[in-house]
Amino acid sequence: MFLDYFALVVLVFVLLVFFYGVIAIHDIPYEISVKRNHPHQDAIHIAGWVSLFTLHVLWPFLWIWATLYREDRGWGMVSQDHDRISKLEAQLARMERQLQSQPEATTASPPEPATPVTDKEV
Repeated sequence: MFLDYFALVVLVFVLLVFFYGVIAIHDIPYEISVKRNHPHQDAIHIAGWVSLFTLHVLWPFLWIWATLYREDRGWGMVSQDHDRISKLEAQLARMERQLQSQPEATTASPPEPATPVTDKEV
């Protein structure tokens, strides 16, 4: 009799550990996305729950999706054009300041088109 109750307690314990273990494993991509400040954190979290109902088919893709983004470099690899882009942005800001500091030019009427000269007039 005692062994029956002991077996029941062990069975319930194993089922609870398995249940919470599956939930914890399915939250790994979401935790990765939170750590990386991923812009699609909520979508990854919901897709993790949907993956429970699709027999874990989506889960590897969620892991990949969560690890592709990094806050410092975005979706791509290390950008070698970062310095060039920052220089261009600085140059654009300088040009905008110059345009704003220049006085407004008075709008003059456009010159009238010249009439063509023919051979008979010369």
